[in-house]
Formats: sequence, structure tokens, C-alpha cells
Amino acid sequence: MSYADKIFVDMCRDILENGTSTEGEKVRPRWADGTSAYTIKKFGVVSRYDLSKEFPAITLRKTAIKTCVDELLWIWQRKSNNIRDLKSTIWDEWADGDGSIGKAYGYQLAVRHQYREGMMDQVDRVLFDLKNNPFSRRILTNLYVHQDLHEMNLYPCAYSMTFNVTQEKEGGLILNGILNQRSQDVLMANNWNVCQYAVLLHMFAQVSGMRAGELVHVIADAHIYDRHVPIIKELITREQHPAPSFRLNPEVTDFYRFTPDDVTIENYVTGPQVKDIEIAV
Repeated sequence: MSYADKIFVDMCRDILENGTSTEGEKVRPRWADGTSAYTIKKFGVVSRYDLSKEFPAITLRKTAIKTCVDELLWIWQRKSNNIRDLKSTIWDEWADGDGSIGKAYGYQLAVRHQYREGMMDQVDRVLFDLKNNPFSRRILTNLYVHQDLHEMNLYPCAYSMTFNVTQEKEGGLILNGILNQRSQDVLMANNWNVCQYAVLLHMFAQVSGMRAGELVHVIADAHIYDRHVPIIKELITREQHPAPSFRLNPEVTDFYRFTPDDVTIENYVTGPQVKDIEIAV
């Protein structure tokens, strides 16, 4: 069975059984009817996925891989902060009349900085170091830029990636990564983010002549919204299936040439999709 299913089920059970409630506290999110959106939460949830063994898509319900890859590339490749450059409607709630989400996500990755080696943005700096200085302990990105927070329509949830290279006994290089999130809506975003950053690791590894290794996912505040509790309880009782197979187009050697169509997921057997999930904003 999919190891991602086991991680997800164990995490949800732990939150439901051992988490703390924010009910009655002052919280920012609201439901569409204006009432406060409370959560059950756990602090400091850490999960490890070995990408060399399987692709970490849950099978309890389908994760829309092509759509989540499109959003990933919107942020990391196109470095956009405008929903008009995105095929899905995921960010519509946080966009202004011009389609902008402010100085968030892709905007921050596109900002160029002066380094000894020249002017580079954060993505190009990572790619440069993976090729030229792979054993550096300084290969990371940061989207949580305090001086720009007041101009972001939503503070970054997944705000940092740290990349670390290890060497196989046979001499090959393995690319590992740590995804840091300050906050996560477990039902809506957990496997979505896991699949996104698993794909990113595979892409960065391929264009750098490496293989993808471990993805470590660190969530400071992992929460289940009060109106999502019944959905989660049903979801984690579902039948689990083997992980799908994953293939990345081997002909792509430039990160900026990847498209969602270069990602192929096969033998993805899942439970029925959960529809009409209410979103707290």
C-alpha cells in the first residue's frame, strides 16, 4: 500500500486524538457565512518520504497531479503572482481585481540579488549551486520576507525549501529536500503540497544530474478545520492502494522547459473524490 497513505492516516488520527482545539479563541479565518473557522491542531508535524522508493501520492482520494504541478511551475518556474498565468482557480479568493496576489510566492522567487557569481534570483541560485557547489549547506529559498508581508494578500504557508546533496556508495549524487510550512489545512493542502515538492525535487535532481532522495515535510501548525472533521474521519477509513508509478520526461535537461505534460503518473487507483469542500478564508 502507499506509504503516503500511512503517513496521512497516522497524522490525521494523531491530530484528532491528541490535538488541541482553537474553539473560542481569536482566529483569523472565516467560513463563507462569516462564522469563525476553528481547528484541531498539532504543533511540529514531521513526515519523511523516500522518493527513490515511491511517489508519495495518497490513494484514499485522487490528488490532481497535473493541476498541482501547474501551480508549482506557476510559482517556481514562471515566478508569477498573477492568477491569470494559472490554469486553476485555487488562488482566486486571494487575488485583487488585476489578478495579483501581491508580493507573494512567485514574486519573491523572481527578485534578483547580487552574489559573488553575479545577479541571480532564488531559483537560479539553487540551480547554480546544485551544479557548481552541490555539497554546500547553504542551498535554500525563503518566501517569508518580512518587509513585504504587508503587500501580500496571503502570507506564504509553504515558505522555505532547503536542498541537501548526499553521495551514493557507487558515486552518484542524491538530492534531498526539506519543505517548511508555517501552517497547513491538512484536508485541502497536505498531499497537494507533498506531491508538488516531490515533483520539484525530481525536476531539480534531473537537470542537475542527480537522483531524487528524501523529502522531509515540516509543518509548524498542522490543522483540521472543524467543518472538515467528519470528512477526515471518513477519508482515513477508506481502502488503501499501492502507490502510483511516476515518470519524468528524461529528455528535459533545463528546468525552465518542464511542463505539466512532462510528468506522467500511471496505475493511480484511488477512492472517490471528495467534492464541495468548504474553504475557510
